[in-house]
Amino acid sequence: MLSLPLTPDARAWLDAAVARVTADPTAVRALFPAVRRHCGREPLPDGRTVDEAARALLLTALPLRGEALVEAVGALHRFGDPAEQRAVLKALPLLDDEGRYLDLVRQALRGNDTTLIEAALGPYAAAHLPADEYRQAVLKCVFHEIPLARVAGLDDRADAELARMLADFAAERSAADRPVPPDTGPLISAFLPHGAL
Repeated sequence: MLSLPLTPDARAWLDAAVARVTADPTAVRALFPAVRRHCGREPLPDGRTVDEAARALLLTALPLRGEALVEAVGALHRFGDPAEQRAVLKALPLLDDEGRYLDLVRQALRGNDTTLIEAALGPYAAAHLPADEYRQAVLKCVFHEIPLARVAGLDDRADAELARMLADFAAERSAADRPVPPDTGPLISAFLPHGAL
């Protein structure tokens, strides 16, 4: 099991929770929301928090496959609070490599919770989100002042169309005498010729 900075009581609880979910997948409905209370939410070096990592362990312990797993994970996301939703979004690369959870990503991107938008734009979205949706998501990050360094896959997925969209956004902001996020400049200049702005 992943090494987490847990107290002995928290470790015992998490071990028992994983065992329960493995034996009975319906147990995750009660255990998933209880993780933060038992395990805490300290930050981890990989950018997650302890509760997010512990919740990922519960998700990967589910003995479900295919549509049954999609439905179970979707329900946890749908009925969860923002912390639980972030945990689901960050765990998606561990659950699926076919893009079956893109609806959860899209739901987060439709909202205005910047923590959910950032969680949605992790490696899973970078691998599976169609190009036009990925560009719109990046633009939404700029609009909400989410640093582009936090968007997974941007080095590989950025293209001239995204640069054009960002240049248009920057021009609109400048015309309105509003600041332009400085991290858009290098991306724009990488694809558009000098003077495009």
